[in-house]
Amino acid sequence: MFERYSQKLSARSSAVLLALDNRLDRIVQTWLLIAGLASAARIAVSPHDVPADATSVALPYLLLVLAPAASTLAALRWFSEGDRQPQPLTRLAQFGGWRTMDRSEAKQHPLYGTSGIMVSLLIGMMLNVPVRALEYLVAIPPLPEGAASWFATLHFAMTFDVVLFGSLYMIAFVAALRRVPLFPRLLVAIWVADLAMQLVTASLVTNVGGLPPAVADALHSMLSGNVKKTLISMALWLPYLLLSTRVNVTYRHRIPA
Repeated sequence: MFERYSQKLSARSSAVLLALDNRLDRIVQTWLLIAGLASAARIAVSPHDVPADATSVALPYLLLVLAPAASTLAALRWFSEGDRQPQPLTRLAQFGGWRTMDRSEAKQHPLYGTSGIMVSLLIGMMLNVPVRALEYLVAIPPLPEGAASWFATLHFAMTFDVVLFGSLYMIAFVAALRRVPLFPRLLVAIWVADLAMQLVTASLVTNVGGLPPAVADALHSMLSGNVKKTLISMALWLPYLLLSTRVNVTYRHRIPA
């Protein structure tokens, strides 16, 4: 019974993986449409008077919408060779005993590929982008004319955060999908940068001064929530990235010795 369930789960994950790969262009188009409409709605319902210069108002939202799509397309080009890219010279994942294989041997292994539990990680990275964008749209209104310095700093920091990490997580998504050898360390680097960004944002806004207590509490709650989500992702997925036979066969071309 367990074997039958495992086969069914594997078949479902393979179907989801195939859909992600074959419909990536449609996913990007859907993102552009939905994120664009949501951004336009956010500007329309802004409680503040926005500057007459439409460019300054629209630019953060254009970056929010376009950066993940552009990063996805760029990553598809960068990683067009996928697993044909060379293995890194220095092996950082030293846990366990492993036997190195060449690329052709790895591709013949039954666990080679990004199906199985890896599909959950792929979907999680991709969903991080709209979730982060939605939090930004809800929490950060368009920058009003004559905004206080603390709000201008907060607006810049949060816009930079959502644009940068929306792009980085989609680059990592494509790297995983295309079985790029550098994917595991790329994702870990993004996690570390994500944690650092929350601390930098808190420091920047606090140092400007004049932050209303209610805003300070809301900001603290948002940033601590981002830190917790990132730490939970690391706790769940880092052991898998280090020890999973599938990950090691697919990205590091090695099997347990």
